[in-house]
Amino acid sequence: MRILLISSSPHKEKSQTFFLAKEVAKGFPSSVIIEIIHLCDYKIEFCRHCESCHRKIMLCPIEDDAGIILEKMLKAEGIIFASPNYINQITASMKALWERAGHFIHCRRLLGKYVVGVVSSGSGEDRTVLDYIQHYANICGALYTGGVSSRAPINKETKEEARNLGDKLMLDIQEKRVSSEQIKVIEEFKEHFADIIKMKKDDWKEEYHYWLNKGWL
Repeated sequence: MRILLISSSPHKEKSQTFFLAKEVAKGFPSSVIIEIIHLCDYKIEFCRHCESCHRKIMLCPIEDDAGIILEKMLKAEGIIFASPNYINQITASMKALWERAGHFIHCRRLLGKYVVGVVSSGSGEDRTVLDYIQHYANICGALYTGGVSSRAPINKETKEEARNLGDKLMLDIQEKRVSSEQIKVIEEFKEHFADIIKMKKDDWKEEYHYWLNKGWL
């Protein structure tokens, strides 16, 4: 099993966000392969909305590291998105990565995968950030196992909550557990994008054929 941990704190290993994410990972058996990405080590430019990745899947004219991370996301069975709370949102670096993955949204490229959210802050008011991580997971087709957040410093109870979340992620993946409520949301997004894909079929040829090959149209 492969898990990808993407952390967007500029403090990397010294951050409370990453510390909490590692507590989640303590719930994994030793056989799990965990790959860690600190976004501040990568160059990720802003999306230019050129639509190249819709015309030809995963093609982007911007020469940076976004494509490397997106390919790793496709190979992982579970993804941990860890972000400090910046003005009640994920960091700009995490948002920039997600915006470079418009194709993931159009074609539900995280379908069958599981996502966990990890957030830390000075305020402890992190619900909106975790909700947004779940929204991103579902709009890309993934199921959201759950999230954990904490006001710094992280206490013993939150560490235990994080480890339990790691256990749950493992079971979700192994047993392919689903949430009927989330499945409904994912299907609603599918219906929405089906109309767009059909409307743009002559321009977004590869995405259109991706949908055809999946039997979604």
